[in-house]
Amino acid sequence: MRVTAVNSAPVASRGAYVLYWMIAARRTSWSFALDHAIARAKELERPIVVFEPLRIGYRWASDRLHAFVLQGMRDNAAAFAKANITYLPYVERTAGEGKGLLAELAKRACLVITDEQPGFFLPHMVAAAASLPVLLEQVDGNGLLPLRATDRAFPSAALFRRHLQKTIAPHLVTVPKATPLARVPSTLRDGEVASAITKRWSFTADVDLSSLAIDHSVPPAPIIGGAVAARRVLDDFIATKLRRYGDGHNHPDDDAASGLSPWLHFGHVSAHDVASRVWADASWDPSRVADAKVTGSREGWWGLPPSHESFLDELITWRELGYGFCFHRTDYDRYSSLPDWAQKTLGDHASDPRPVTYTPKQLEAAATADEVWNAAQRQLVAEGRIHNYLRMLWGKKILEWSPTPQKALATLIDLNNRYAIDGRDPNSYSGIFWTLGRFDRPWAPVRPIFGAIRYMSSTNTVKKLHIKKYLARWSAQPRLL
Repeated sequence: MRVTAVNSAPVASRGAYVLYWMIAARRTSWSFALDHAIARAKELERPIVVFEPLRIGYRWASDRLHAFVLQGMRDNAAAFAKANITYLPYVERTAGEGKGLLAELAKRACLVITDEQPGFFLPHMVAAAASLPVLLEQVDGNGLLPLRATDRAFPSAALFRRHLQKTIAPHLVTVPKATPLARVPSTLRDGEVASAITKRWSFTADVDLSSLAIDHSVPPAPIIGGAVAARRVLDDFIATKLRRYGDGHNHPDDDAASGLSPWLHFGHVSAHDVASRVWADASWDPSRVADAKVTGSREGWWGLPPSHESFLDELITWRELGYGFCFHRTDYDRYSSLPDWAQKTLGDHASDPRPVTYTPKQLEAAATADEVWNAAQRQLVAEGRIHNYLRMLWGKKILEWSPTPQKALATLIDLNNRYAIDGRDPNSYSGIFWTLGRFDRPWAPVRPIFGAIRYMSSTNTVKKLHIKKYLARWSAQPRLL
């Protein structure tokens, strides 16, 4: 269910190596794809070559995104070098410069294995590689529930949660290996198998960002990418924040959110790894849900402490709801993908007068009269993330301040994907479209502009949240851009 063939080409049994084309699960632990590559290499008695490219010919490519990925590539280089496995990190300098490299590597391969991730350009890139002369297999390591364990895009978390509770038990006992490189046999270790290729192409993660044809106006964030940094963040979350998560994660000043989204997005940490740490913290075994009654409830089903349950609902239910939507709906990033009721109510109120409108440039510069919103936008531009609760308010206000809901969506996608490290992720699109009604229901009373879309205000947010320190930090920032 996790491994599918992309093409019908044969395995070249006389090939020199098994090629792992690493494009989403950018890590050396807890990876179904790496496990599968190792298993195939053992079966064929060939060494592994790991090829991790970073292309530049996509929208929003910037110093911020590249720096984060490059930091991860350096961690991978160290891990593969320690295991004496050939690792080829490749960074394009100009768009299209790496064209033909995958095909050239595949010529000497027995087969090619890659990651499957829905959304953005990766599915198109993998589909284009179906023309390779050898078998191409893709491996789904996105979540605890395989993408193909659902047959449709679910319209709400409640419905998906019920499906999850019915089907997830057997998948909890099939997990990727925590340390797959620890016991790699010598037959899989060969630093010379790709020497002919390395003479023609430059493989290195030590790249000067200024030399790349990407957007240099979005600087690297202060958040460090890579598996090593992800491990530190996860360790800190488990040790100091997890037990406060249930009551505290919505409050910016309480600092109880995990903050793991950027590393999950770029595959520097696995959802399986994170979940296993949460279970271990409560001395809990996944087998306990084998006979659990399906309730559909977001509380109590796992039999864990409340904060652990609350976090797992975000990590598994909400995150995988979004991944499944992107997997089953190719229009996941279009206005037409909103539920019918949302499109109707927004259409009914599209001509309502706006109390104020701001241009995308004004919004980008945090130049509004709303200091709560400005603080969230400043955090996004400076850090590459927004506190989870404020991200919802951030989206709602853009809807309120835009001439039409369609223009609001365009602004939301552009700002989020340009500045957020976890932008372009299926779960990130869930957050954007939630502000317009996806995964939600009609709310009363019907309001101007919003219609029956759930309404949020900065005034109520300040009353509801512990936010004084957050506002003091980000409201004091100078005007941006």
